[in-house]
Amino acid sequence: MRIVIVAGEASGDTLGAGLISALRKEYTSGNPSLELEFCGIGGPKMCALGFQTFFDMERLSVMGLVEPAKRLPELLHIRRTIRRYCVQHDVDLFIGIDSPDFNLPIEKYLRKRGIKTAHYVSPSVWAWRQGRIRGIKKSVDLMLTLLPFEAEFYQKHDVPVAFIGHPLGDDIPMEPDQIAARKSLNLPEKGRMLAILPGSRGGEVRMLGELFLKVAKQVHQKDEDCIYLIPAANNDRKVQLQAFLEVLNEDPSNQQLVSCVRLFDGQSHDVMAASDAVLLASGTTALEAMLLKKPMVVAYRLAPLSYAIVSRLVKSPYVSLPNLLANKMLVPEILQDAATSSRLADEIWQALTDSTYRSRQIDAFYPLHETIACDASAKAAKAIKQLISSA
Repeated sequence: MRIVIVAGEASGDTLGAGLISALRKEYTSGNPSLELEFCGIGGPKMCALGFQTFFDMERLSVMGLVEPAKRLPELLHIRRTIRRYCVQHDVDLFIGIDSPDFNLPIEKYLRKRGIKTAHYVSPSVWAWRQGRIRGIKKSVDLMLTLLPFEAEFYQKHDVPVAFIGHPLGDDIPMEPDQIAARKSLNLPEKGRMLAILPGSRGGEVRMLGELFLKVAKQVHQKDEDCIYLIPAANNDRKVQLQAFLEVLNEDPSNQQLVSCVRLFDGQSHDVMAASDAVLLASGTTALEAMLLKKPMVVAYRLAPLSYAIVSRLVKSPYVSLPNLLANKMLVPEILQDAATSSRLADEIWQALTDSTYRSRQIDAFYPLHETIACDASAKAAKAIKQLISSA
C-alpha cells in the first residue's frame, strides 16, 4: 500500500510522524505481511520512520498572502511533481497535512482522477474566507479536525469529517514536571525563566526575533537574573537567531543580557516546561504552551500588505488556539503594530510575576486539555483505514 503525504512545516512533520506510526500499527495488527510505503514531502521526524521525501519541507514554509507569490514557479513545480507521481504510481491515498493553499489543489486534482484524499488539520475556514468550503467539499473525501468546533462547521456543510483530537493533548502529561525539564536542559532548578518562541518559519523569525529580544532586554532591566530560553525549530532558524544575538552583543550594555540567553536545538517542549511563562508567535506553539500549563503572551506580525488583506477577511474574534477553544480572551493576543516591545514586556512581566493572573490562566487550561486528549493519531489511522477500504 502506497500513501503519499505532504507536510509543509514543523508541526505537520510531528503530526505526520504520529500518523505513520499509527497507520503501521493499525494495518499490521491484522495483516503482518502488508507493506506500507510512505512518501511525498516531510521533515526529519517523518523521515526517521522510513518516509521518503521528494523535496526539502522548508521549501513549502512560506507565510502571508504576498510572499508565496515570489516563489510561485518553484511551488508550482513541486505541486506538479507530486501530482504526477500520485497518478503514475496509482497511490492508495493522498494526505495533505495543513498547508491548505498548497495541498487542497493537489487533493482536488487527484480526487477527480479517482484517487482518495484526506486533509489532516482543517484550514481556518470557519474564521475567514468561508467560501472556501465549496472548494474543500470538492477536494477531500475526509477532513480530519483537531478541534471540536471545526468538526461542527464541516458537519453543517455536509463535508465528511472526523474529530480526532490533537496528538499533543495525548503526548503532553496533564501535570508537566518543571524540575525534570530544567534538569534535562542542564538548567538551574530555581530561578525565573522566560521561554521565547518567535516561530518556526524564516519569515516569522524575521518579523518577531529581534522584537522578542527587545522584550527580553526590558525584562532584564527588572530582573537581571532571569534566564531566557529560545528553542530553534531547525538549523536555519538557529542561524537567524544567532545573528540577532551577535548584533545585540555588539553593544557592551547588552552583553550581560546575552549571557543569560540559552539557545537550544529544538526541544521546544522541554524549554516551555522548564519556563515560568512563554512569549510566542501565534500558532501551534500556543496550544503546546496551554497543554504545558504555562502563562503566555501571544504576538504576531505579518508584512504590512499581507496584514491589510488578512485583517479584512478574518471573521473570528481570536487568533490563538487557547482563546478559540475557550471561546473567550483567555490569553493576551497582541498583533501587528500593537506588538511593541514595551507592550509585550508589560504583558509578559505580569505573566511572570502576578500570581492571581497566572493562576487564572493555568486553571483554565486543564479542561481545555481534557477536551482534545483523544488518542488522536490512533483515531486518525482508524478513520483513514475506513476511508481506504470504502467503495
